[in-house]
Amino acid sequence: MLNMNFKQAVVINVAELDWIASPSAGVLRKPLARDDKEAGHVTSIVRYEAGSCFSPHPHPLGEEIFVLDGVFSDESGDYGAGTYLRHPPGSAHAPFSEQGCTIFVKLNQFDSRDGQTVRIDTSTSPWQPGIGGLEVMPLHQFEHEHIALVRWPAGERFQPHRHFGGEEILVLSGEFKDEHGSYPKGTWIRSPHMSQHYPFVEEETIILVKTGHLPFDPYSIS
Repeated sequence: MLNMNFKQAVVINVAELDWIASPSAGVLRKPLARDDKEAGHVTSIVRYEAGSCFSPHPHPLGEEIFVLDGVFSDESGDYGAGTYLRHPPGSAHAPFSEQGCTIFVKLNQFDSRDGQTVRIDTSTSPWQPGIGGLEVMPLHQFEHEHIALVRWPAGERFQPHRHFGGEEILVLSGEFKDEHGSYPKGTWIRSPHMSQHYPFVEEETIILVKTGHLPFDPYSIS
């Protein structure tokens, strides 16, 4: 098991991790959190070398992907950098990449009732005004779970706030900051239920953020 205590905050600079071989030749991984080596809850960065493929496999409780670079493909199509994908519980596919790609992947973390397939090219989707100077691009919502891109203009500060159901961030560009530290591009941050921070940026920054999805004890006051 790796980083499966959801009551603890986790901060990982992905650039500092070594690539680990997967069962498929040419497919490498940087695990961020996982329940079991090849099954269960998994969050990771995955790199497909040019011409590589992964064997057909099911998603018992869904798969969520954000394409970081290159072109990711499966039998449903080709997806360039900036594409957000959701494959619902019970789906299956045989992914590959002809030119190579890097993707952020979350496996087996969906509510079993969340059956929506999602394919969004964020490079062409419109931004919406958010709080203050923030711009937001909603990607998916199911009950208390929300996923979005958030673009922070240089110098922006957000009000201190708590994370009901937790918060998870992948810094896509720039440098995200709060009172606990600074998080450059490629940093993965997971904050537990009811944690609090006061985020800000000094340069324009884009983050992929998910809230309300982490397990917690409903009888705990914290």
